Amino acid sequence: MQEEIIGVGPHPEPWPTDPKYDRMLLKEGDKRNVIDKYHYWTVPAIKADLDEHRIDLEIAIENLQRDYNMGTIVRAANAFNIKKVHIIGRKQWNKRGAMVTDLYMNIQYHDDVNSFMADMAKAKREVVAMDIVKGAKNLSETKLPLNAVLVFGAEGPGLSKEMLSKAKEVVMIEQFGSTRSVNVGVAAGITMYTWLQQHSLTR
Repeated sequence: MQEEIIGVGPHPEPWPTDPKYDRMLLKEGDKRNVIDKYHYWTVPAIKADLDEHRIDLEIAIENLQRDYNMGTIVRAANAFNIKKVHIIGRKQWNKRGAMVTDLYMNIQYHDDVNSFMADMAKAKREVVAMDIVKGAKNLSETKLPLNAVLVFGAEGPGLSKEMLSKAKEVVMIEQFGSTRSVNVGVAAGITMYTWLQQHSLTR
């Protein structure tokens, strides 16, 4: 079985002179997990280009404990090129699962639920809490708001009671197996893609 080659090697000379290119990467090669278009680009140049094509969706994560799934959620948010990621609570989080994609995202921190809700009200964003709790609406039967900010909690405890009580609506992903819930990183990816299907991919 042939070994998969990740990235690209040194760029043949003469090198491109556009400032978006990283001279070190041109010299040594680019082994980052980026699409072909961004090979040899600097991180700021990649982020600036992504900023020009963001989809109008935002997500939020309640950082109540050191949940390794946060990185997975951020990585999915990068894959869909969402507008912004809000982190509520602790500013420190495990970025390993993000695979460096957090560098390309717009991340905003909020001290607590109250400050987050106040900022969302100013931004005219509708807060949709994603959790499997009594009274939650089925995702398949829900039209997610165009101006939504989808909120996800930690694996296990889910969202705080405060967040659930203050969100405009609470939505759950229907499941049919023996486990109570899917992994929160998986749930985030499903929900973000559902928003895309409803507001972007069908246009």
